[in-house]
Amino acid sequence: MNPEKKAVVLLSGGIDSAVSSALAKKAGYELYGLSFDYGQRHKFELESARKIAQHLGFKEHIIFPLPLVQFGGSVLFQGEVPKKRSEQEIGKDIPPTYVPARNLIFLSIGVARAEVLGADAVVIGAHSVDYSGYPDCRPEFIESFERTANLATRTAQEGRLIRIWAPLIHMSKTEIIKTGSELGVDFSLTLSCYDPDEEGRACGECDACLIRKKAFEQAGIPDPANYR
Repeated sequence: MNPEKKAVVLLSGGIDSAVSSALAKKAGYELYGLSFDYGQRHKFELESARKIAQHLGFKEHIIFPLPLVQFGGSVLFQGEVPKKRSEQEIGKDIPPTYVPARNLIFLSIGVARAEVLGADAVVIGAHSVDYSGYPDCRPEFIESFERTANLATRTAQEGRLIRIWAPLIHMSKTEIIKTGSELGVDFSLTLSCYDPDEEGRACGECDACLIRKKAFEQAGIPDPANYR
């Protein structure tokens, strides 16, 4: 590994960020994890992020306090998480689990960390093939943000561009799981659920759980999640 090749990885503790991390590691990056404690009800994902960072040998892992909960605007802060929705319902509109401008904010902080580290890339687990309607997971957003980041940073003005890399952007959830399995990702460390109980067990009924269970089934791989 070239120690000069560094990547800041936005690490949520879910499947997508875990597989993105494994792909970045395979590509030869030294990994610097950045997770966010933003007031989310599924805060157990931060413990999953810690375990994934250790599992994949991150050089550093920071949990950044960012109280977006003060703004509200999402059932991930307060309200009822939708359960048992059909595929048609899940894909119809932007869901109430959307957190206003979340990826825009996370990527901005990731770029700031990358500037300080002299990192070459910021890695995000966004994907758009069967995503749950989030506008900040689209390829056009990722491409636009990369242009903006390289207009706004001293690093870029001095000739070192920062790549915004979404390695899963054109993969389905099933393809992501197959890729992670090939890379040796321990999916038992991940948490997908939007509404885990006080012991961190997944509900099995929210959109994220339903998408996860279907993808594992289609991939022909047992789902090691701890469902209540």
